[in-house]
Amino acid sequence: MNEPVTIIGAGIVGICCALSLQKRGVKVRLIDRGAPGQETSFGNAGVISPWSFIPQAMPGIWKSIPKMLLSPSAPLSVRFSFWPKMIPWGMRFLNHSNETTTRTLSDAMEILCQPSVRLYRYHLEGTGYEHLVVDSWYVHAFRKADKANLRDLGFQIRREKGADLELIGPNEIKQVEPALSSDFKAAVLIKGQARARAPGRIAEVLADKACTQGADFIRAEITGVRRHNERWQLDTSNGTIESSKIVLAAGVWSADLLKPLGLEIPLVAERGYHVEFADPGVFINNSVMDVDAKIVASSMLGGIRVAGSAEFGAINAPPDPRKERLLADQARAMLPDLNSDDITTWMGRRPSFPDSLPALGQIKKRPGLYAAFGHSHYGLMMAPKTGELIADLIAGITPNVDLSPFEPLRF
Repeated sequence: MNEPVTIIGAGIVGICCALSLQKRGVKVRLIDRGAPGQETSFGNAGVISPWSFIPQAMPGIWKSIPKMLLSPSAPLSVRFSFWPKMIPWGMRFLNHSNETTTRTLSDAMEILCQPSVRLYRYHLEGTGYEHLVVDSWYVHAFRKADKANLRDLGFQIRREKGADLELIGPNEIKQVEPALSSDFKAAVLIKGQARARAPGRIAEVLADKACTQGADFIRAEITGVRRHNERWQLDTSNGTIESSKIVLAAGVWSADLLKPLGLEIPLVAERGYHVEFADPGVFINNSVMDVDAKIVASSMLGGIRVAGSAEFGAINAPPDPRKERLLADQARAMLPDLNSDDITTWMGRRPSFPDSLPALGQIKKRPGLYAAFGHSHYGLMMAPKTGELIADLIAGITPNVDLSPFEPLRF
């Protein structure tokens, strides 16, 4: 294939698609309005887990949603102006909250999550930045010991699929994570994982690798995508670009690019926040989730990052400073000796479908247009395998897994 495949979006998903296409001998060009990996890919909690294949719509979640929406300290919120769009999305979400569907979705998510650590190490090999991914456990910490139950469905599914889980008490917690508050009375250790020490830097390194291998990077805003004379035309701030094959990996912005093609999809912006403490004075050995607050803390090259919140709202709505203050307060409660003098904040937009699965594959009746978006907050984990699958499809290789759960127009 002499003509390059055009990838719209240079986040971690688009970058992994580029590397996997290059591995199959396909030329690529990446287009993004910003620097590679510095939007949603930049600010996540850094968890790289083969075992984080549990969807959000778990059985019984409907019982907790009213309380979460009414509490100012809850991890879930919906901006008032977004409710007309949120209600139909939420009904679809709740329709998936039964055990049978949870297990089916988990099987699909496992396809994308399971090889994540191995593929990141493959992509980073020889770059000199292999140290950006380190072995880790995922510590789920509970303030009430009776809430830490390995028979809970999420833990049960992981164990059935081969995960090594261990339930520990307060004394063991202090041995594993000395910096954690003594308020935590139990924890579940999910072993056999890794964590990113700087997610944005990983994206930069891998984008540089792709460019070194011949990829073109065009920094431009995409304003439209249309079909013309059996080819795709991209309207950009730098002029029109033509391509026979396009990978749409523009995250939550993908929905707006599809609308002029007559395609409406239930993709929304699940806005997440992080606070980062540059001189924390403490260290975290693993990725640690405060299960009550639904936040994740991790030591990174830039300090300790604490990430969380699921705020549904318009893509371009400004960050909510109350969310940032709450997250900082929760970080201090989680890590009582934390030095919070030097703090930075961030907000990103996770592209989320109601079933927690991304859209992957060629879009029906749109030859040459491939979807690779909608990974929600699983994007860092799912990106490498997404790249492999999209590259196989474009290169004419039949994937050895069932891609029907990821059908872009399944809703």
